[in-house]
Amino acid sequence: MNDLIFFFVAFLAEIIGTMAGFGSSTILMPFALFIFDFRTTLTLVAFFHLSGSAGRIIFFHKSINTRLLVLFGIPGVIFTFIGAILVRYISSEFLELFLGVFLLSYVFISFLNPEFSIEANRLNSTAGGILSGFISGIIGTGGIIKSAFLTSFKLEKSVYIATAASISFIIDIIRISIYLSEGYLSSQYYIYIPVLFTIALIGSFIGKNLVSMVSEKRFRVFVLVIIALMSLKFIFDGISKVFGLI
Repeated sequence: MNDLIFFFVAFLAEIIGTMAGFGSSTILMPFALFIFDFRTTLTLVAFFHLSGSAGRIIFFHKSINTRLLVLFGIPGVIFTFIGAILVRYISSEFLELFLGVFLLSYVFISFLNPEFSIEANRLNSTAGGILSGFISGIIGTGGIIKSAFLTSFKLEKSVYIATAASISFIIDIIRISIYLSEGYLSSQYYIYIPVLFTIALIGSFIGKNLVSMVSEKRFRVFVLVIIALMSLKFIFDGISKVFGLI
């Protein structure tokens, strides 16, 4: 029964994640932790996120911004590797709290000033890749940082989704290889991988069709609202862990 609920939540998470360009792993992670231990959850959700990214690339591949992919992707890969190695040594509580406050501040600024944007230059793109890669390696949900940067670049929605998915795909391959080499996933869970892949593709397809019905302005508002909700979750989790509430 738990497995069916897990797969259903994954399906819903992928639809939302495709529409927002991120968030599928952030939605699925806390639920999966009720069923699996942290390392198993980290690896299964990483496989699921990789599958979802693959689906978005298939459905939006013509809109990939190769310049951003390189500038974001290369530092993202390097720092994902570093973060994944440091998982066992670094506590994520304060990182989650800081991340939540930082992103919530970004959302407030964006709503107060709808014209707010960051230039998509080499420095900003590289910084975004470093932050999203490192956080993804450590807590498995760095997509929210990536999306905050890409949203601030004011990309057209299909370009945003396609480029974000391409960056995530590269980062996911790196961290999954490290998780597997560290023995985070036992063989009994290998059967979950093809199921998660199938669910992710179907969810991506549905999300793609829903995105086409939304205007650019409403799409940006939708993404900001999702970022705000995820930020509040990070803040709550961070405070709860720091003060021993959970």
